[in-house]
Amino acid sequence: MTDQRPPLPVKKYLLSLDPCVHGGLIRKSSQKYGIPESDILDASASLNPLGTPFEQPDPELDLQELLSKGLEKLEQYPDNRYLEYRTAAAEFVGMGMTYENIIPGNGSTEIIRLVAECVVAEGDVVLIPRPTFSEYELQCSVMGAKIKYIEQDDIFDLEDEILAEAKIIFVCNPNNPTGKLFDKEMMEKLAEQCAAQKTILFVDEAYIELAEPEQSVAYLVENNDYLFIQRSLTKSFAIPGIRMGFGVASSKFACVLNNARLSWNMGCISDTIATALLSMKGGVNSKYLLDSRAFIEQERKFLMTKLSRRGFKPAESCVNYIYVDITDLSLNSSELAERMASHGVLIRDCESFQNNGKNHIRVAIRTREENERIADTIRQVIYEWGREQAEIQLRENIKAAAECGRKGSNIDCDYYPCHFEEQDCTFCFCPFYPCEDSRTGGNWIESSSGGQIWSCLNCTIVHEEKIVDDLLSIFVSEGLSDESIRKAWKEVMERNL
Repeated sequence: MTDQRPPLPVKKYLLSLDPCVHGGLIRKSSQKYGIPESDILDASASLNPLGTPFEQPDPELDLQELLSKGLEKLEQYPDNRYLEYRTAAAEFVGMGMTYENIIPGNGSTEIIRLVAECVVAEGDVVLIPRPTFSEYELQCSVMGAKIKYIEQDDIFDLEDEILAEAKIIFVCNPNNPTGKLFDKEMMEKLAEQCAAQKTILFVDEAYIELAEPEQSVAYLVENNDYLFIQRSLTKSFAIPGIRMGFGVASSKFACVLNNARLSWNMGCISDTIATALLSMKGGVNSKYLLDSRAFIEQERKFLMTKLSRRGFKPAESCVNYIYVDITDLSLNSSELAERMASHGVLIRDCESFQNNGKNHIRVAIRTREENERIADTIRQVIYEWGREQAEIQLRENIKAAAECGRKGSNIDCDYYPCHFEEQDCTFCFCPFYPCEDSRTGGNWIESSSGGQIWSCLNCTIVHEEKIVDDLLSIFVSEGLSDESIRKAWKEVMERNL
């Protein structure tokens, strides 16, 4: 039966719009896998691993005190000028900013939406360097923009004609998900080029306090009406549940954006807490943020080493997450993320970043204990997946042997001969692994990622023709099962060791 109702009363291009994919899906994962939320380690959301300022040994701020202070204003509308917050944000940024340069926001997404609403019209070209934060394209797509993708490596080599065609270009610095930071001299030249072509340069500095805040280009805004800087508090202060952020622009540009934004886009709690956080002594170089950057650098080195030992290719990062190339792993990013989640560890599948393919993941840096758990879970998942693949291949080999006999020597294998010339390769994937019986020639060796692993390098028995025939006589007739494996070990292996 066809739907006789009239079409939805929305802009047509919104009908094909898909929502952004984000990390931090703790509740969803808990419900899907039956794991208590408290047992889930979230390495998919890139928050300050040091924790909130309220959790430090000598906290400068008292959360309960701030909550009480905020709740005193519960029965009145917020002052939508947000002067205290904007003044604190200006002082936090420094560089000669005043409250007139600050646009308060309910987190990064709302700020992106505000800028898109104010500058992007239907049909306007928007430049998105990929891979990068997906909210840029979503919020501009809501306005009917024409999205044009460029590569991250091409940002600073764009022809004037390409920029002149675009209404706005987004640059995430440090970039999410790659963790790459562009220095301010490069950004300054790009800002000049964009202004000359009357193209807005939107620089997202949401993670810069956790990287190198001195690389911020906020100092350029007052003399450049085509430059907009975004900052976020939720990442730096690890409080994603309280939506806080702000934009930085020339006083003229900021005035228009403040006039256009939602009248009360921050509530009394977020206003009070955000103002206090931005007012911490030292600003971007407060003891808390200095300690955070030192902690991140230390744990980043540790986790990079762990990930490298797993055969992955982690990219150099300056911030609190690592972009990892897993091309050499037969397991793709989506399946790896799903399997990790089933063990209670969330990582970010980077396929959702502008159709980035299934060869990259992003892993947030956590505490030492949590980073150990991330590495251990990756090792466990790869082992389990490998066992599953081995069993599949083993069953296929047994099925083929039932029809054609032993496989014989697989001379086309890149590793042949892995044991001896003319070895039989039917049981390349050993049904007894790990047998842990040194009589086979196998033994425990040190793993590259730490700990020990059972090595079959010196085991040759399952590649001898007579042994293969005897094992196949059991597996072909009885199938591959725990019971038949035990029987084969007892009746064939034990008698020949």
